[in-house]
Order: sequence, then structure tokens, then C-alpha cells
Amino acid sequence: MTRSVPRPLDTPVAQLRAMQLIRSFEMRVDALFAAGELRGTSHLAVGEEATAVGVCAALTPDDYLTSTHRGHGHFLARGGDPRRIMAELFGKVTGYAEGRGGTQHMADYSLGFLGMNGITAGMMAIATGAAFSARYRKSGQVAAAFFGDGASNQGTFHEALNLAAIWALPVVFVCENNLYAMSSPACAMLHIANIADRAAAYGIPGVVVDGNDVTAVHDAMAAAAARARRGDGPTLLEAKTYRVLGHSRGDLCVYRTRDEEAAWRETDPVAGYAATLLADGTLDAAAWVALQEDVTREVADAEAFARASALPEAMVV
Repeated sequence: MTRSVPRPLDTPVAQLRAMQLIRSFEMRVDALFAAGELRGTSHLAVGEEATAVGVCAALTPDDYLTSTHRGHGHFLARGGDPRRIMAELFGKVTGYAEGRGGTQHMADYSLGFLGMNGITAGMMAIATGAAFSARYRKSGQVAAAFFGDGASNQGTFHEALNLAAIWALPVVFVCENNLYAMSSPACAMLHIANIADRAAAYGIPGVVVDGNDVTAVHDAMAAAAARARRGDGPTLLEAKTYRVLGHSRGDLCVYRTRDEEAAWRETDPVAGYAATLLADGTLDAAAWVALQEDVTREVADAEAFARASALPEAMVV
């Protein structure tokens, strides 16, 4: 299979652009669902962009990545085509699953993106299998598996970590701890301070990182990936972050306070990284405005492409 080229994330500005693309894309998707133009449900990761981009920036083009039900950002960070992702959300034939999979069922094997999955913790097992394949073939590839804090209480989580540990598989398990499993706070579901603490039970490293700091995420992921490539086995990486919007469409977030939301908005990963690059001279104000305008055009183009695309033919059963 001819491999596509993942989105280049080798400079700070490229990483900021990827984060802004995810933010703009998902905010537009949220508006489209609210207007009734998209059907079904949606699970958006507004506020979690730094984790997606930091992890993907540390991977090589040949590595594997698995995602979750909240996976648009992961896919975009890896290099997924915004037009084809949007087309899939519109149910159009030009989408990644030809309009039949929807928001939770997209993949691009040419990017090493093995897909999203609506089954909580389901793709952790797939990433473990991909890591076994890489070790068996001595390819030097690493697999990364995104999952949420709620998935850490699934049996698949423990099975994947145990198998990866005893076989020293080249996989990094990346927990996006956004503090809520649907409407339940993580602190009510866990009797430990950090999900990464569970790594000790399997004799592997557990690392906690600020999930809203793209540089910190990148550095932690790069270290874990290097360890995996050396043959030293898996790492459990926990990125502490926050989902600004509800669990899914229609969630009014009655289980958390507006003060809590406001406090987390102060740590916004996109605005914070832009401020850092502006302060250190990597980016000037005009370039930042131009970047945002360019991203806005790209999202508008994706929507126009999706709207102009054909619906799939009716399936005959």
C-alpha cells in the first residue's frame, strides 16, 4: 500500500497550526450538529488539542496510531484530510468510510491511523496487536493508543498493559484524562491520584504530563517512543487535560460548575501556545492572524467539499 504523508509537525508554528485546525474544525462541527445539518451524535475534544498534536509530533511517518470515539483531533493531527473527515460526518460517499461509518468509524491505514472505535478501550487491544506485529517484523515501528480516563476501568485496559509488558512490546498507551467519564468525575471512579500510577502493577513506567502543554506532551511521548524502539517495552502516559464541551451532543454539563469551566478555559492550549510563540518571537501578530484565517478557509473548504459530494447509493439487503 502506498503510504500517505502524515501532517508535518516538526516546528512550533506547524504544531500551533494543527491545534488551531482541530479547534476550528470541531467548533464548526459543533455548530453544524446544533443546526441539525449533521445527524447522529458527536464527541468533540475542544480543549484537548495539545495532547493530540504533541503525541503525533513525536511519531514517525511509519508508526501506528489508534484512537477513540473522540477522535477527530487525533486523525487531523496525524494528517487526515479535513475534507474527507467532514464528508464522512455529512454521510457522503467521499468520506473515509464512504459515508457509512460516521464520526466514530474512520481510518486511514496509509497514514498508520488504524481507526476510531466506539467501544471504550477497544483500540488499546488493536494497538497492542500492531505493536506485536512491529516487534515480530523487527520494523522499528511504535504503536500509540489514545484512550480516556473512563477506559482505564475496562478489562481491556489491564489486558493490553499486561500483555504489552510481559512481551516488551513497542507501544505507548496515552490516557487523555479530561476528568470526566461521561457525567461522572474521574475522582469518583478512581481511588488513586493518577491513572499513570497503575503502570506499577505491570512493571512499566507511568508518566504524568500537562496535557494542555504541547511541548511537554511531545517531550514525554518522544521519550516513551524512544524507549519502545530500544526494545524496553511500553509506557503508560497520562495527559491531564479538560474537555470544554459536553461528553456528546446535547450534554448540558449540569454535573460541573461554570466556575470550573472558566478556570480551565484560562489554560486553553491553543491560546496559551500562541501567546508563548508570540512572546518569544517565533510568531508575530500578523502571522498569527494569517494562520487563523488560513485555517478558517481550510475548514470552509472541507465543508463545501462535503456539501457538494454525493450521497452513497442505498444498500440492498
